[in-house]
Amino acid sequence: MKVIKTIKQMQLFSLKAKQNKKTIGFVPTMGYLHEGHLSLIRRSKKENDITILSIFVNPAQFGPKEDFKKYPRDKKQDEVLAKKEKVDIIFYPSIKKMYPMGYLTYINIGKTANVLCGKSRPGHFQGVATIVAKLINGVTPNAIYLGQKDAQQAIVVKRMVEDLNWNLTVRTLPIVREKDGLAMSSRNSYLNSQERKQAACLYQSLIVAKKIIRSGERRSTKIIEKVKKVVLKNPGAKIDYVACVDAKTLKPTKMIYKKTLIALAIFIGKTRLIDNIIIDA
Repeated sequence: MKVIKTIKQMQLFSLKAKQNKKTIGFVPTMGYLHEGHLSLIRRSKKENDITILSIFVNPAQFGPKEDFKKYPRDKKQDEVLAKKEKVDIIFYPSIKKMYPMGYLTYINIGKTANVLCGKSRPGHFQGVATIVAKLINGVTPNAIYLGQKDAQQAIVVKRMVEDLNWNLTVRTLPIVREKDGLAMSSRNSYLNSQERKQAACLYQSLIVAKKIIRSGERRSTKIIEKVKKVVLKNPGAKIDYVACVDAKTLKPTKMIYKKTLIALAIFIGKTRLIDNIIIDA
């Protein structure tokens, strides 16, 4: 496993790999790796000659009162896990190199940035789109691998790739969950033991929603109402949003139909967690 720290070195490596007719799979992360990240690495390894993992905690996607400074980091453990999964390259760009003094250019990705998490976190997806674009420019992959847990992020990236006509495949892989259903996330480490138990309510509420839909209820208002009711049974839970939207456009839907995304963001104590399911029928 090789470590690359500069954009120019990364571009040179990728250029040589492509000259040798090698395909490149790319897994962008903010580190503190867990099984969700590892599932992306494994898929990339299966589908490509070379797998590149980036680790970069992106300041541009954190608001002024958010958790950039305390976001969990464990470089040694990340490298152990990456090596075990036979990652070919870890790309560690620095903040100074990615956002040098006087940096001005950001990507405006339109309406998909201003709903769901984007409504709660103004500027977040501008920061996400910008860093992903910069990383793609450095890695020049054939395919990029993202997790369904961050559904809106995956939709934003896919739309950006389509709109900018990049010759790149975006793969969105299923959520990896703990035994009680909680979606794996680096931020789960913030939870104390009591909060950790309460956090299971996110997935429990989505399972209830799925059961109601299967029984015949298709009105989004009723589904949202039931999800909120399940969540609020937990005294430490506070709802940011619960929404039923089109899984491609993120537009709100009055009725549940195939490819409807049911998404929620919930505060458990001070920790904001997200989850979602897609209704397939």
